[in-house]
Amino acid sequence: MKWERLLSTKRVSTSMCDLAQPAHSRDLRSEFEKDYHRIIGSSSFRRLQDKTQVFALDKSDFIRTRLTHSLEVSSFARSLGQNIGECIMNQGLDAGFTREMQRDICDILQCAGLIHDIGNPPFGHFGEEAIRDWFARKLESLFYKGKPLTQVLTSQMLQDFLYFEGNAQALRQVTKLHFLSDENGMDLTYALLDTMIKYPVSSCDMDPEGDRISRKKMGYFYGEQSLYQQIAGDMGTLGVRHPLTFILEAADDIAYRTADIEDAFKKGFITYPILAEELEKGQKKAAREGKYADREHMDPLKVLADQYQAGKTKGVVSPELYAVQNFLSWLQSELLFCAATGFVSHYEQIMAGTYEKDLFYGTCGDWVIRLLGDIAYRRAFLSKQILSMEVSAWTILNFLMDLFVPAVIHYDTDQPQSMMDQKMVALISENYRQIYLMHRRHTANEEDQLYLRLLLVTDFISGMTDTYAKDLYQKLNGIS
Repeated sequence: MKWERLLSTKRVSTSMCDLAQPAHSRDLRSEFEKDYHRIIGSSSFRRLQDKTQVFALDKSDFIRTRLTHSLEVSSFARSLGQNIGECIMNQGLDAGFTREMQRDICDILQCAGLIHDIGNPPFGHFGEEAIRDWFARKLESLFYKGKPLTQVLTSQMLQDFLYFEGNAQALRQVTKLHFLSDENGMDLTYALLDTMIKYPVSSCDMDPEGDRISRKKMGYFYGEQSLYQQIAGDMGTLGVRHPLTFILEAADDIAYRTADIEDAFKKGFITYPILAEELEKGQKKAAREGKYADREHMDPLKVLADQYQAGKTKGVVSPELYAVQNFLSWLQSELLFCAATGFVSHYEQIMAGTYEKDLFYGTCGDWVIRLLGDIAYRRAFLSKQILSMEVSAWTILNFLMDLFVPAVIHYDTDQPQSMMDQKMVALISENYRQIYLMHRRHTANEEDQLYLRLLLVTDFISGMTDTYAKDLYQKLNGIS
């Protein structure tokens, strides 16, 4: 892979907004700066402010949302791009790499961080699980013209719903569901779209139990398969990750792993003594496994203790909070260094499309970042408070799926619809219905059209904020 090709400014179509500019007008923004402005001006990006990161339906104003998380990922990704670009030039890793390419990489990564979660449904990753669970339980009991859906849809179509994935929905969101000027969504650059495709495989080609990180989940639905092939084929990345995807993933890992600890601390799930105890156990385990040798400067437990003493010396109200926040800030810096080191160390493999690990693998930050995830899972995610929130979220999403999916099966066909099914379809956003009709015109195949109608529901529900989903549930139940 070559950067000249990987940093493509090509778009699926030419924006009518650009064509509408007067001939004498000159837009001095780069193509990637235009991407940035399209993203932050979109309603789908704004909706992230009312979507759960971890704590579903939480009313605390200090807990992160998808929007604040995305801003953090965007910031970390841009910084990583800057550092890695410098390393490529200073170490002579690529003779053709230029300062302009470094700037483009930073701009692309900044944009990718903003939209990497834009397809996630309400209630965090649990929302994805709830949708998958619903299809696993209900698909066999749904019928189209007297036939079970499992006998009408192709294997890939069925897999798309059984393994519904927010990453794949994000690609769909920015390329089709955001109506800017035509049917190509935000019409973002190829380089940005390819960067956000974390898993360059379909639902039939993924391998969740395998060792290849790029095959763990699906990266695009059947509905976007030809689009993916068009983009990746043009970029030279068909079936492999864009190099910047590794950087985006590392930024995401740094952001959510450290944020989950901070949010869990503020919610009371993790205390200072608990965190210190967990770090001590983690460091001893890493030492036994040979992952902690000769790295005295990477001593999380010592940094946490030092920050606690500093807080006490300064007389702060809560030396524990002071210690945790400053410790996490230090850790973010260390992990950024580790990710940059990981990219540079495996530069040739990454550019050849053969690297199948994350950027922390083999670095001094590997054990730390995995420990943080384990702490958050055991100490917070398994708590009764979060489990009860997830049950509430499941109840809401299950109810909505029960109503909307059966309602669309015979919508827009020669089959009669019940009065209630017609009303349910009418409740679906007109924007989504318009987009369905637009893309339905491109195929006369009944199974493709049925597939698009089912996507109409997952599009509608994935686009909901937590509050909208809860309010709609209450309204349809006559609660408010």
